[in-house]
Amino acid sequence: MTISNKSALELSKHTLAKVNKIHLALPLTLVTSLLIVGCTTDSRSMLTSKASSSTAQLQSQPQPSSPVAYTYGVRPFYLIKDMDEGPLKQELQACKGQLPSKTDFSIAHRGAPLQLPEHTYDSYVASAQMGAGILECDVAFTNDGELVCRHAQNDLHTTTNILTTPLAKQCTVPPVLDAQGKLTNADSIECRTSDISAAQFKTLTGKMDAANKKATSISEYMNATAPWRTDLYSQNGKVLTLKEHIALARQLGMKHTPELKTPAVTMPFNGYRLDDYRQQLIDTYKAAGVPASDVFAQSFNIEDLDYWIKNEPAYGANAVYLIDDSNETADDKTFNKNDASTWKHSLADIKARGINTIAPALWLLVTTDGKGNMQPSEYAKQAKANGLKIITWSIERSGPLTDGGDWYYSGLGDAINNDGDMMNYIDVLAQDVGVQGIFSDWPATVSYYANCKGLK
Repeated sequence: MTISNKSALELSKHTLAKVNKIHLALPLTLVTSLLIVGCTTDSRSMLTSKASSSTAQLQSQPQPSSPVAYTYGVRPFYLIKDMDEGPLKQELQACKGQLPSKTDFSIAHRGAPLQLPEHTYDSYVASAQMGAGILECDVAFTNDGELVCRHAQNDLHTTTNILTTPLAKQCTVPPVLDAQGKLTNADSIECRTSDISAAQFKTLTGKMDAANKKATSISEYMNATAPWRTDLYSQNGKVLTLKEHIALARQLGMKHTPELKTPAVTMPFNGYRLDDYRQQLIDTYKAAGVPASDVFAQSFNIEDLDYWIKNEPAYGANAVYLIDDSNETADDKTFNKNDASTWKHSLADIKARGINTIAPALWLLVTTDGKGNMQPSEYAKQAKANGLKIITWSIERSGPLTDGGDWYYSGLGDAINNDGDMMNYIDVLAQDVGVQGIFSDWPATVSYYANCKGLK
């Protein structure tokens, strides 16, 4: 599905310093949903043989070009106003007149999925306009070997409209309707990127990630967006292949952080091996001419990083090991961020493998003193002591924080009791833990903080 001319707003022609008549196509969603409080510009800038080449270009829609018009919108100011009184609040309030600018400290987590469908064109452009310097594509593969952007290989039923299309019949577990038209298997529907071709994938429309597993109709199944999110900006939902994603990120002046997703199918898949998949991801960036210094390949599978470090050392040097309790808990233990005996690998062992950067979940890096004050966890301290660079995920992934937040705030209940505490969380991560970047579902929040603190 291509974005029609009515769903994009082209800025009128104007002359920028050192740039002659550059245009930026703004998604209408951004114009209507974000209050522009300031802007500035920045002119920086294997089944593979079966893969379709028809999706390699973004020629069917208006193309944004760097420089980008940056905006914070209203949310950072809402969060700062909601903070408890103190020096940090005063400092952030004092920056209210600053001009928004791009920062690599702000990493777009699937785009801007707090309000726009993840891994879609509009969501990606929104994240760039909010100052994110690095853009994520979660990488999965189709049945003809094209790499595409989806959070999981098996999430098409919750992140796209596939169930309303004839392609639903090709799903691994298609929807089943009884004689009365009642949906009978809402709890087991599963649609994978590997169920369809790249061309078929491109016919889908992205939607907010949600599903009602107790639904008795397809419409009820799909209309399940959390009340603190919105479907207001889900109309266009253009999905992208990795090649298209790379082209768009470059046009937006952003760096790249692809995540190799664990296959939902048994590998090899039609002769396609796991090593082919690992290599194809890197080869796609090499073929596009993206330098290794601008690519931060990620994975929760430490063997993926071992492969890149050995076979693609230039890209492996920047590879990021994603960490949470699901992949770094020692056998027969419960993960404790302050107890090294519960960790699958020591931080020294991770560093010794040649891994330079880790990306633990937010809550692994922060603990409290029992008096409502956040501070670095033992996990964070040991990572720093072993010379590991740290980034973390994901701010703005949760609903209102009045009740202490969800999994992303585990163990921090005595320090988190309002939305404004998110800014305190960011500050501890940046200043005390020393993270070099934060993934966010609404990058303006992190960008505002980073701009105020002078973090590039």
